[in-house]
Amino acid sequence: MTTTKKIPATQNDAWGFWGTMNDDAKTAWPIAMTAISDATCQPLESVRAFLDSRHGRHFADDVLNEMLRGHAIKQAVDAAVTRWMGWTIGRQTSKEYGIPRGLTYLTGFVIHCEIVEEELAA
Repeated sequence: MTTTKKIPATQNDAWGFWGTMNDDAKTAWPIAMTAISDATCQPLESVRAFLDSRHGRHFADDVLNEMLRGHAIKQAVDAAVTRWMGWTIGRQTSKEYGIPRGLTYLTGFVIHCEIVEEELAA
């Protein structure tokens, strides 16, 4: 599923994914947005909420670790997406966050961040 929609801008340029990626943020943002949306089948606005969250910061740490291993940004993002999609929500995380057990980690946290953002806006 390749999207042709406009990539939403970050709403948290000091922290989250954008702040953690520093000088690489402008290049990495659209790559991560698209890769995560494609992998999770979630809308770009939900992915933006995830990347702007503390979970997005952890995702960025994973991308940066891949870059330190010598991968270009796209490959680093793809590796992080693959890793996060390979993990599943366990009992403790399900209990803490209310994410259904067994859901892929990345999908679960993208949806979770969207719900939290909607609750804060209400």
